[in-house]
Amino acid sequence: MALHIVLVEPEIPANTGNIARTCAATGTHLHLVRPLGFRTDDKTLKRAGLDYWYAVHIEYHDSFQEVEEKYRGSRFFFATTKADKRYTDFSFQGGDFLVFGKETKGLSPEILAAHPDTVMRMPMTDKVRSLNLSNSAAIIVYEALRQLDFPGME
Repeated sequence: MALHIVLVEPEIPANTGNIARTCAATGTHLHLVRPLGFRTDDKTLKRAGLDYWYAVHIEYHDSFQEVEEKYRGSRFFFATTKADKRYTDFSFQGGDFLVFGKETKGLSPEILAAHPDTVMRMPMTDKVRSLNLSNSAAIIVYEALRQLDFPGME
């Protein structure tokens, strides 16, 4: 069962394109929650995803609530700098949703407050506020895939 990456209101096309390429390489489904900070025909978005767009299972949603309703009963994990638990403290399963917020503000306080048991952070020094969105998504999806023994991958 595929993993899912959810980008809530992504702003930078190159990040989304890089994440789409990671999804193509891993069989992870990509969910984009509007509003997007770019057009889907943006050259930077397409360039970052290279010629792998055909291999990306992508869905568009008008709100995060729409994602939760459509996939009711699924497990959701939320990346934020405001969590106590590390992403490595969780046991991931096929079908899990890994949720990331916009580059400048992250996930809304409302989303984080609604899911206090499944918020996770990445360890880092106090020299930066956060890691790049596409790097964070790749690190966490590959940790989930490692735990699952990289299903369907060589």
